[in-house]
Amino acid sequence: MLEDLKQKVWQANLDLVQYNLVLLTWGNVSAIDRERGLVAIKPSGIEYTNLKASDIVIVNLEGTIIEGALNPSSDTPTHLALYKAFKQIVAIAHTHSEYATIFAQAEMEIPCLGTTHADYFPGSVPVTRLLSEAEVSEDYEGNTGKIIIERFSNIIPLEMPAVLVAGHGPFTWGVSASEAVKNSLILERVAKMAFGTMLLKENKDALAQYIMQKHYERKHGPYAYYGQKKK
Repeated sequence: MLEDLKQKVWQANLDLVQYNLVLLTWGNVSAIDRERGLVAIKPSGIEYTNLKASDIVIVNLEGTIIEGALNPSSDTPTHLALYKAFKQIVAIAHTHSEYATIFAQAEMEIPCLGTTHADYFPGSVPVTRLLSEAEVSEDYEGNTGKIIIERFSNIIPLEMPAVLVAGHGPFTWGVSASEAVKNSLILERVAKMAFGTMLLKENKDALAQYIMQKHYERKHGPYAYYGQKKK
């Protein structure tokens, strides 16, 4: 069971490279076995070209290493905080993809300007507040998770599977490692579209609510009809 989890997390990390979402050692993907309370995550500082499935580290929800010879990602406390708070998510991806990170550094939400965005995110992609100096000194990575959770106090995580951490970069999640990575790819593309649109028309209004709602609900609503019916 753990070998299967490690394999999926390893492949998802390699997919970040395939989709041009990471460079060098930037970023990571994790996934959780909810029944066992164990998390598989990329090891810290290992370049993707050298990453093997056997390198993936298994930790419990307190961060104790259960399996693996390498240190887990330095972002592990952020992932663990999100798994504890967002019970429905199964995997998390973190990147420093260019356009999503530009919005994070600007401390700006990514506005929903068109239907491509609305197909996946029902409104602006939220941005957190900046961490305080005390929060950084006390528990930087753990408190990064805290401010994401704080920002989602009135948001359903699986309906809005992405966030921008102010001054840092994006996190996405999903019900599988592959879906978390897919959401990172979509986030980057809609961030690029929004950036370009705002260059052409600085004060562009958000997409009309009724169009945004239609596009989101035809894929994700209770009467969704986009795609093929599952047998």
